[in-house]
Amino acid sequence: MANAKELKEKYFLDLKNGYKRITEAEEKQILDYCEGYKNFLNSAKTEREAVKTAIALAAKKGYKEFVPGQKYSTGDKFFINNRGKAAAFIKIGKESAEKGVNIAAAHIDSPRLDLKPQPLYEDSELSLFKTHYYGGIRKYQWTAIPLSLHGVVSLKNGETVEITIGEDENDPVFVVSDLLPHLAKEQSKRTLNEGIKGEELNVIIGSRPFSDDDESELVKLNILNILFNKYNIKEEDFYSAELECVPAFKARDLGFDRSMIGSYGHDDRVCAYPCFTALLDTDENESEKELNKTAVIILADKEEIGSDGNTGLNSAFLKYVVDDLCRPFNLSTTVALRNSSCLSADVNGAFDPTFSDVFERKNSAYLNYGTVITKYTGAGGKSSTNDASAEYMAKIRKILDDNNVIWQAGELGKVDAGGGGTVAKYIANLGVDVVDIGVPVLSMHSPFETVAKLDIYNTFKAIKAFILNA
Repeated sequence: MANAKELKEKYFLDLKNGYKRITEAEEKQILDYCEGYKNFLNSAKTEREAVKTAIALAAKKGYKEFVPGQKYSTGDKFFINNRGKAAAFIKIGKESAEKGVNIAAAHIDSPRLDLKPQPLYEDSELSLFKTHYYGGIRKYQWTAIPLSLHGVVSLKNGETVEITIGEDENDPVFVVSDLLPHLAKEQSKRTLNEGIKGEELNVIIGSRPFSDDDESELVKLNILNILFNKYNIKEEDFYSAELECVPAFKARDLGFDRSMIGSYGHDDRVCAYPCFTALLDTDENESEKELNKTAVIILADKEEIGSDGNTGLNSAFLKYVVDDLCRPFNLSTTVALRNSSCLSADVNGAFDPTFSDVFERKNSAYLNYGTVITKYTGAGGKSSTNDASAEYMAKIRKILDDNNVIWQAGELGKVDAGGGGTVAKYIANLGVDVVDIGVPVLSMHSPFETVAKLDIYNTFKAIKAFILNA
């Protein structure tokens, strides 16, 4: 009869830190992969920049722009650019689309400060931008840090002006001021949530007047003069602008051991990058070049504000992508979706020992324990979530284990502590089997989030294994 130790080894769940499970060669692969990820983060601080960067990387691998109505065949590779703010990358497999396609979806928008339609003003001889925060931010975190300005301004003549200021070391940066502690007696009485109010997130952009003329708003005039001379922009052009203030930080190795990466925008570019690079990587080995099932990688916008709009996944974007694959062959889009599988690649909250009271230890995700499968998200009683079936969970478990992916399972904190959501429910609503998978993140939604390199690489491995085997 087996003793207790033998039975425990046989029956108990055996979770180990990933560094106890990898070789030196695998650690080098992790480090090399994450250098590419850091470069992606630095070049893709907005959804538009993420699409542009991803398409450029895909084009180097032979991906061409989608041609409507074309009959694509096995091995063909193309992308669909949705208004420059979302994209799909497709590689055609040997099987008919009606047998299902393998979908990996991530979002490329992140919390930030958007400029209001009339942002520019002057007060007390300072010029500022008024902002409207985007997504679930903790407002106090956005004061007294260097900000850069990214985005586009569309002019009435049809020209679109791209703007990036604050990323080059020789660029100026911008800032939201905070109250000095010497005078913050009343402010300190506010709740943490109201420590900084939305209407106080005003970005300082200048202080020098245009001239010594006896006119008002000369600092604002000087700013407009600079913008006109450099970009041909007048104040009215802000009405047709999408300009975002984001942290001016670069992605940096974090910790004495360099095992982590600190950066703005991990949520959810830390999953978007593994999604499309996993697809691109299938061309690197001869045995993987031909896929059995067509692979569809979706990089979506608007997740942080509910996935609405024609570039979010609460739209028909994914449905129409699959329809574009089916229509030229007179195949049923409905049947194709019903037979499809998806990994909704999104982050989860990593266990934080400093704030352990909001986490349930046995069902939390931990740094360096690999990519995390999240069966359901939502709030309270699983409100507003996809809840993956037992059968689909078993299918994904097998794929990951068969391909030596380091993974864990986790929830987003204690049941009544809060909650969150992903795009999974919108994909599930199309009849697709879907489960969330992604990287655990510390300080999520902050201007400087933290992730572990080992978890990033194993998310890449997981998505590639899914593309090849689902």
